[in-house]
Amino acid sequence: MIKIIFINILRRVRFAPSPTGPLHIGGLRTALFNYLFAKKTGGSFILRIEDTDKKREVAGAEKYIVDALSWCGIFPDESPATKSAFGPYRQSERNHIYSKEIKKLVESGRAYYAFDSEEELASCRKECEKRGETFIYNYQSRLALKNSLSMSKGEVADLLKKGRRHVVRFLVPKDKNVKTVDIIRGESNINSSLLDDKILMKANGTPTYHFANVVDDHLMKITHVIRGEEWLPSLALHFLLYEAFGWKKPSFAHLPLILNPNGKGKLSKRGGEKGGFPLFPIRWEGETSQKGFKEHGILPAGLVNYLTTLGWSPKEDSEALSLEELTEMFQLKSVVSAGANFDLEKLKWYNHKHIQEASNEFLVDELQALNISQQKIERKRLTEAIGMVKERADTVSELWGLLEYLFLDPKEYDEKSMKKIKKDGLNKICSEIISLCKNTDDPGGFIDSLKVWGGDNGFSTGQIMMTTRTILVGGLIGIDLQKIISFIGLEVVSKRTMVFSKKAYLTIF
Repeated sequence: MIKIIFINILRRVRFAPSPTGPLHIGGLRTALFNYLFAKKTGGSFILRIEDTDKKREVAGAEKYIVDALSWCGIFPDESPATKSAFGPYRQSERNHIYSKEIKKLVESGRAYYAFDSEEELASCRKECEKRGETFIYNYQSRLALKNSLSMSKGEVADLLKKGRRHVVRFLVPKDKNVKTVDIIRGESNINSSLLDDKILMKANGTPTYHFANVVDDHLMKITHVIRGEEWLPSLALHFLLYEAFGWKKPSFAHLPLILNPNGKGKLSKRGGEKGGFPLFPIRWEGETSQKGFKEHGILPAGLVNYLTTLGWSPKEDSEALSLEELTEMFQLKSVVSAGANFDLEKLKWYNHKHIQEASNEFLVDELQALNISQQKIERKRLTEAIGMVKERADTVSELWGLLEYLFLDPKEYDEKSMKKIKKDGLNKICSEIISLCKNTDDPGGFIDSLKVWGGDNGFSTGQIMMTTRTILVGGLIGIDLQKIISFIGLEVVSKRTMVFSKKAYLTIF
């Protein structure tokens, strides 16, 4: 009998941002999909910082990336904060590894030294332009340029000994069909003659993105590279690099773009400004302070839930889903290749659902974190008030506006509401409200008592309700009127009615 043994390969994925600024929500979506895939398959989610380009690095950006992921509930299994045999996790700390690997590639004949100056290459480009051609550093031109392929070993050794400035280029094979496979987009083919000999190691001794990524992904045993669509044109090169090293390739999946609300182009700062929304998860304190979705009152659960719909859809009947529920449902193979328009209203819809499911205590914390003027209010009372109004809120920042009248007297009265209630008998209604406040101990039956009085004195229920609401709230808005009265108490009802009467120039006695 033949025994079939199934080996469960641990899935390892990475999110590898550059610390050149705040984390864009496109990057957050990439991190999220990596995280969901890792957790769904019982694998590991790795945070790797690609900081080799020191000129573009921005102070505080790495911390911001970690803080933004944490706010969303995305915690890496491995990162610069952890010690592991796969580390270090900052590329700037891995130069000794890259030097070792680039040497192997040069010695195997799959890469070469190039000593061309910027001026010389610029001259080559101009010459090609004159002929109506495009200059490509590859099999067509490499032997006519200054590199270790066109020079003798002695010349090369002498230049290296003298410390001549140089780069290391990849030797792209001529006329080779490169077949690439992508989980989302399927198979494609490209002729290697269309590719240029990419620089793998810069003149300053630091690796380029292409080289460092392939080396790091191999040594960190990354099984699936899930990244943005913008890296799709580099896939053939990366396949060739894996083959040049003789390494097994990971599986690749290139996520679709997040588009501007109008569907024109990748989501941009201008698109966010026009749509009235930020591009970052949380506040960024750089040269200028920029609010994130957190400061706009979006819950992390709402943002995460919405971002999963940009390229992938949970079950059709699903509404508000937690990160754990999304993890359980996630299928990388179900991600689509078409870009998705960013829709602020749809984000608010998801956020509204998560606000309804959140505890009132949690919402108090979130509201107070926004530094809105309600912080001096007793927490127990604020918690109760939030429970009364949260079904109307799309964002946390809207909560205070929806419950403000439960704590603060109206500063002014809506003009349209005033036109509707300024009728004969307004004095009498105000007088009766004040009288009821003095003569009853039960605020729970206040509205019913006022309606009975109104019926006996020729006032419609509508007039009674509109008048009382405008007095207490400042307009024809707000939650159930009896709930308002029970919450604020009869003393406040009487006080607000007296103030209203004075401002409306009424004689109530």
